[in-house]
Amino acid sequence: MSVKPSLPASVNQTNEVSIPPLPRVMLEPLVRMALLEDLGRAGDLTSDSIIPADVQTTMNLVARQSGVLAGLDLAILAFQLVNENIQLTVHRKDGARLNPGDLIATIKGPAGAILTAERTALNFLGHLSGVATSTASIADAIREFGAKVTCTRKTLPGLRALQKYAVRVGGGSNHRFGLDDAVLIKDNHIAVAGSLREAVLRARAGIGHMVKIELEVDTLEQLAEGLELGVNVILLDNMNPEMLKKAVAMVDGRAITEASGRINAETAPAIAQTGVDLLAVGWITHSVSVFDFGLDAVE
Repeated sequence: MSVKPSLPASVNQTNEVSIPPLPRVMLEPLVRMALLEDLGRAGDLTSDSIIPADVQTTMNLVARQSGVLAGLDLAILAFQLVNENIQLTVHRKDGARLNPGDLIATIKGPAGAILTAERTALNFLGHLSGVATSTASIADAIREFGAKVTCTRKTLPGLRALQKYAVRVGGGSNHRFGLDDAVLIKDNHIAVAGSLREAVLRARAGIGHMVKIELEVDTLEQLAEGLELGVNVILLDNMNPEMLKKAVAMVDGRAITEASGRINAETAPAIAQTGVDLLAVGWITHSVSVFDFGLDAVE
């Protein structure tokens, strides 16, 4: 049975975010690497020694908490790369809002192979659903203000594309994917260049016309100088809501505004209410809690 890049949900979900899936060519190398790491040099000693190869089983993949589903295609790949005879019936799709006990997929096939793939599948699914769920907690909190939550480059090595996908599934937006797709001038760049102005001018001279420049500032004086230089995005770092409101008024639509600094679902509404366009949050990728799923045998 082949894995399709997108799998339809049999049940429509409310508040569901529909995001195009990542293509299989991006997912398969990551899943293969994870499986090979787990199988090592001798395979699954436990399942291979206990479960005869001809034993079949049916198991249900269920949610054990509330949140947002993400990473299902990777879980499917994990099962089917171990054994192509494993069949999956999908009941939810990425972006679905889950409650404890919700049935996500039914898995049928060789019992040993299913158990061999189980941990790799749940590792991807649990982590990425954790990212989507954390993102949604902030996206939901600021929805009425029109601002968006965005991720950062604080991602786990090798998983950036997956984590940024999960952020989108959770209702967030993506910041730059790497050092090569946008300029972000921070305090250390300014210190080495000698001045804010010099840093911006050097950046503009060194990039193509399609590349945007973002400038991090922590004072209103720096903000005023950045606006005079015509940067595209202003990162307002560690400013309290009162100062953010003044900064947004100074910008007056001349640049995109982005707030950062230990933002969570509790503090986000007050920040979004200042009128900033984006709330940059690093922990939604680097410090999320794993989402709890269960793979239970059907009696």
